[in-house]
Amino acid sequence: MGPYTLIGDKVILREDIEIAGHVVIEGPCEIGRGTRIYPFASIGLPPQDLKYSGEDTRLIVGERNVIREYVTMNRGTVGGGGITSVGDNNLFMTQSHIAHDSRVGSHNIFANAASLAGHVTINDHITLGAFVGVHQFCRVGSYAFIGAYSKIVKDALPYARTDGADAKCYGANSIGLRRKGFSSETVQDIQKAFRILLASKLNTSQAIERIKAEMTPTPEVDYLIEFIETAERGVTK
Repeated sequence: MGPYTLIGDKVILREDIEIAGHVVIEGPCEIGRGTRIYPFASIGLPPQDLKYSGEDTRLIVGERNVIREYVTMNRGTVGGGGITSVGDNNLFMTQSHIAHDSRVGSHNIFANAASLAGHVTINDHITLGAFVGVHQFCRVGSYAFIGAYSKIVKDALPYARTDGADAKCYGANSIGLRRKGFSSETVQDIQKAFRILLASKLNTSQAIERIKAEMTPTPEVDYLIEFIETAERGVTK
């Protein structure tokens, strides 16, 4: 632990954690083993929510996360279930922000100043470019790539490239999927599903029915369908 770092009450630090100087961690908060926290990070402080009145809420951070300079992660609120959670093996670059009641999975990259509003769900193996802003209650599906400065106001599709201030989906993130170890056959299936979804001139419901009728079920296509069908804010197309 470096100089001038402050660790508050009800903070649990697991083994093999490195904390640089000038870090503030308040509780209730738990930091998983192997995590590295860089200077001026602010972890586990109260949520930035005017309804918060000092309730006993939590932040839980998993294992082997890298939390760079000026990153902020807030505890949850009673209205959101009381917990903000972060999985394992994530990289949070400088000034990225995890707001109250958000759920972040594992193996994600938050580039500089990527920010989540409250109640956001980030699944696994996702890249958020610099200065991405994700609106409250939105979800980002696994293996998505979100371009820098994008504004996400609807759910961002898994496996996809999404970009723009008025965010638009540009189809399957084929190169990224291959780098993640997806087979050529699986990538082709995902590409076909996106062609039906984005280029067939069908509405979303019609496109989903066509995908179900024309494509052999696979875990990846099934997940894409399930993600769309459970979207409460609509999806970015």
